[in-house]
Amino acid sequence: MPSERSRPRSLSGPPMASFTLHGIPVSRGIAIGRAHLMAPAALDVKHYLVAEEQVEAEVARLQQALAQVHKELQTLWNELPKDAPTELGAFIDVHALILSDPMISEAPLDIIRARHYNAEWALLTQIDELSAQFDEIEDLYLRERKADIQQVAERVLKVLMGTEQLPLPGNGGDDEPQPQMIIVAHDISPADMLQFRDRSFIGFVTDVGGQNSHTAIVARSLDIPAAVGMSGASTLIEQDDWLIIDGEAGVVIANPSALVLEQYRERQAAALRARKKLQKLKKTPAVTKDGTEITLLANIELPDDCAAAMEAGANGVGLFRSEFLFMGRNNKIPSEDEQFEQYKRAVVAMKGRPVVIRTLDIGADKPLDQSEHTALNPALGLRAIRYCLAEPQIFLTQLRAILRASAFGKVRILIPMLAHAFEIDQSLAMVAQAKAELREANVKFDDQVDVGAMIEIPAAALALPMFVKRMDFLSIGTNDLIQYTLAIDRVDYEVAHLYNPLHPAVLQLISMTIAAGHKAGIDVAVCGEMAGDVKLTRLLLGMGLREFSMHPAQLLSVKQEILNSDLARIVPQTRKIMRSMEPNVIADAVEQLQSM
Repeated sequence: MPSERSRPRSLSGPPMASFTLHGIPVSRGIAIGRAHLMAPAALDVKHYLVAEEQVEAEVARLQQALAQVHKELQTLWNELPKDAPTELGAFIDVHALILSDPMISEAPLDIIRARHYNAEWALLTQIDELSAQFDEIEDLYLRERKADIQQVAERVLKVLMGTEQLPLPGNGGDDEPQPQMIIVAHDISPADMLQFRDRSFIGFVTDVGGQNSHTAIVARSLDIPAAVGMSGASTLIEQDDWLIIDGEAGVVIANPSALVLEQYRERQAAALRARKKLQKLKKTPAVTKDGTEITLLANIELPDDCAAAMEAGANGVGLFRSEFLFMGRNNKIPSEDEQFEQYKRAVVAMKGRPVVIRTLDIGADKPLDQSEHTALNPALGLRAIRYCLAEPQIFLTQLRAILRASAFGKVRILIPMLAHAFEIDQSLAMVAQAKAELREANVKFDDQVDVGAMIEIPAAALALPMFVKRMDFLSIGTNDLIQYTLAIDRVDYEVAHLYNPLHPAVLQLISMTIAAGHKAGIDVAVCGEMAGDVKLTRLLLGMGLREFSMHPAQLLSVKQEILNSDLARIVPQTRKIMRSMEPNVIADAVEQLQSM
């Protein structure tokens, strides 16, 4: 018998006991909605809610798929050779029986009707529950029948994925009611996160993860509340529980009381009003009180993000994370033409504003394929420029695609994770080779395209003369710079409390880089998460930073902070901060900057 936990509960069932979980805040705002638990397998198919009037059509789609698989099994039986082993016929019989069992043929239909899941998601939800029950069976033979159930489900899924699906929610206009769904999972990879971009999920809760894991970064780019490092959340929270995510505090409240629910709804409404007020700043230039102009750029993962960047009034794209074009493709590298079209889309969408395209930065928590976690220390292994130089054809293909896009607008190439002079020289030689190949093919591109370096390894920040001598601009990747400086895996929630952007060593490296760039007369930007943190805006201004690149959702908040800043007052306080080596003194002084 299934446990009480594994049974789908009625949305109108008895109230559950309330409890609170504390984790790591990674994305601002408050989300209030129903919990939707994601087993790893459920991430392999589309999952969305269907509208009330479409439920029976989705039920019919699953019924048709079940009927088609029945026919396929019958055909297999009829076409068995006369001399076929009897086990083959028995195997088909078992699958036909499984397919006819109400636990497969009826239970998923009930899930569609009760929860409004699409057919694929409903089927996988039921299969996951059945699989968990089989895992508890002591008899080895019976326990191994779980594989038969999964094989039958795969047959049905193949049919479903080949049939026309109902329109996904979220495309019906501003008046369309949005499903209030909060994803709860053990973990969600960056590639998995991408498929949520156009869905109607309003928040994420994961057992693992850190403040600056790439999953957290993508959650911020989606601009929805999220909390990670909630150890045990996916086992404590049940399907359809009411949840509140307090993104600022990293708190999740399950089954809140009516009073708590009302209090958070009021806070949610107030936050929404405040964000609407920020929209008035969209066309206001980012200039400090003393008249210093600041450039505000946007970080994007895909060309479609340019719309949000333009809507926020960004001066351009300071970081196009090109690796997201490569991820979730089962190791199939996008062709040069595919990449070119995507880069061109971004360049054209930005209407003459500069677009900084970072070359392929895979490895660590951003593998090309989920089976690639083989290195003992992936963050220290063959990643980013190391991978590209080890795979010169992949690198050349990408460089040619980026250069081709430069014929349609201002493009700058950004090379990640450089640490050695020979890496810089080899990268520039590859750019030169890509240019030569395009010239030979008579393909247009900007021959004067800028090439910059990401400063994200302490060795790079300590050897800046060899960078400013060779590169056209610098971009400080604070996420990895903090990780490598403090020897902290930014994905590991168990050491997340040690991840500190205000560590004196980190601040010294950032300050040194900004100063070296200014002295050499080249642009320096910060494209890491520190650029979008309003609590650090004045500190970075005081260090001399004049280019900030962040998620579009953070841009207006940072602009508001810039408009209220006076460098004449901030710079002396920042100099005091840079002379301190005491964390508590630094933290207090940075807080004082907020009131200056």
